[in-house]
Amino acid sequence: MRKISAVLSALLLTIALQAQTDSTVTNPAVPIPAIKEKVSKPKKDWSKVKISNRANDHFMFQFGYDTWTQVPDSIRLTGIGRHLNIYLMMDFPFKVDPRFSVGIGVGIGSSNIFFDKHDVQIAGNSPTLAFRNLADTNHFKKYKLVNVWAEVPVELRFAANPENTNKSWKFAVGAKVGTMLNAHTKGKNFQTKSGSAINNYTEKINSRRYFNALRIAATARISYGPFGIFGSYQVNTLIKDNQGPPVHPMSVGLTISGL
Repeated sequence: MRKISAVLSALLLTIALQAQTDSTVTNPAVPIPAIKEKVSKPKKDWSKVKISNRANDHFMFQFGYDTWTQVPDSIRLTGIGRHLNIYLMMDFPFKVDPRFSVGIGVGIGSSNIFFDKHDVQIAGNSPTLAFRNLADTNHFKKYKLVNVWAEVPVELRFAANPENTNKSWKFAVGAKVGTMLNAHTKGKNFQTKSGSAINNYTEKINSRRYFNALRIAATARISYGPFGIFGSYQVNTLIKDNQGPPVHPMSVGLTISGL
């Protein structure tokens, strides 16, 4: 009788333990966490982006600071040199990826460089362009050299959002080639070496004799929407070889453009 009771007790204990184990595994009250599969975001097919509503021609305005590099110590620049460039640009987006495009245009570029108590003899007869220092004699209070070019700019462009370039970061690198239309000096307010006014005489002299007719400059710009900054550097010298110092005009400034 005792043996039978012991066997029954062991059997009941085994059943109880088995039931407890099964309830732990299959208890519907305890949710089994779902396994989430990582779904990769499909890559955007830029070739299917529609930009038919985007204009492909825009005016581009540039203005800012101008200076010369490699200027000899004997030539004293002063004031804030400045420029104004105006171009009509045509934009040609890549069909496979309209974020990239080529911009080609035509327009006018100008440069104003100011001198301190100097006279630039652009219409002189000497073999080289003379920069005369007039600090010890009568001179103009304001004196500048102006160069004007007809230019053809070319840019390789990238727009982060080609569907809405007015709210997009844009980058461009390129070059511009130009031919000089005009070169002149302009002096205003003639005065003594001590700074006393003599008269309000204005002198303007035109000549392109000493200047390279061809201009080649490297360009770069960064914009957000229509506003941005840009820089350019003239690769060839402004003044003809062996006819003056080998100066290279350089510009930095603001740009306004739709593309």
